[in-house]
Amino acid sequence: MSLMRNPVQVFIRNFIRLVILVPLLLIFTVPDLSKFYDSGSVGTLIWGGAKFIFIFWFANLIAKMFYILPQWERLVLLRLGKSVGARGPGLFVIPPFIFSVARILDIRITTYEVKATKTLTRDNIPIDVTAAVELEIEDPVKATIQVQDYWKTTEWASMEALKSTIGSNDLRPLLSETDRVASALKAEIDNAAKEYGINVRAVRITDVGTPPTLTEELAVIARAERSAKAKQIQADAEVNVATALAEATKILSAQQGGLEMRQIQALLDISKEESSMVIVYPMGSETGRQIAAAAAGTQTGNKPGSKAK
Repeated sequence: MSLMRNPVQVFIRNFIRLVILVPLLLIFTVPDLSKFYDSGSVGTLIWGGAKFIFIFWFANLIAKMFYILPQWERLVLLRLGKSVGARGPGLFVIPPFIFSVARILDIRITTYEVKATKTLTRDNIPIDVTAAVELEIEDPVKATIQVQDYWKTTEWASMEALKSTIGSNDLRPLLSETDRVASALKAEIDNAAKEYGINVRAVRITDVGTPPTLTEELAVIARAERSAKAKQIQADAEVNVATALAEATKILSAQQGGLEMRQIQALLDISKEESSMVIVYPMGSETGRQIAAAAAGTQTGNKPGSKAK
């Protein structure tokens, strides 16, 4: 039932009360009061009071026939105790005695929070989970006729579904796959709520609380897994490099002069480094070896404490 007072409806009803009450009082009760003042008869006063009560009741009854509903409200109407559907928004005149209003519902989207504390996961770990459920009234008639309190019923269904979802999942999916878990939770709540005209629009898991000791253990496990993954990636890279080098060696060996060209390329790469000297001499040449040794000695001699290699 809507708890907010509709100012337009209140104004219309009060205006109708005055329009009916004032003329009828002037017509039927004022003469009785005049007779009472003239004769002092108690019967005349009682009769005038009875007329006043009846006129006031009649004006109030007519005024309550008028309903003005805003855009977000729906009125569930009964005729002789049977539902005849929902009405709204706008102005409605509902005759009394035959028709009656079962409930006025706010059909705007609402959100509430459900919590499951100290609930065991499938791997027997107690956790606290908080979820936000977003719903709207899809069928006002079902929400009024099929269930006495749709809000409390939906809340209890959400709590039961949340505990069931926690118990059917391990801790890790609840921490890392919250979107999938929330989708499964939404489907379960919606399946229960649609029977009484409620549409569950979304479910979001806002918090998963774990014991502090478990959090430390999970952090250690995560660091170990990251370290193992890094070592595995490094090992795979070394295997790929070794395979590529073996393939390159095979190709160079198959070509005439391939290895010599690779040696020259390596010398060019070395010569690009700063403070480097490359001396090329034929293999087995004693003169070339002496020149290279002399050059190396000259370079190392310029640096105190350095040794020739």
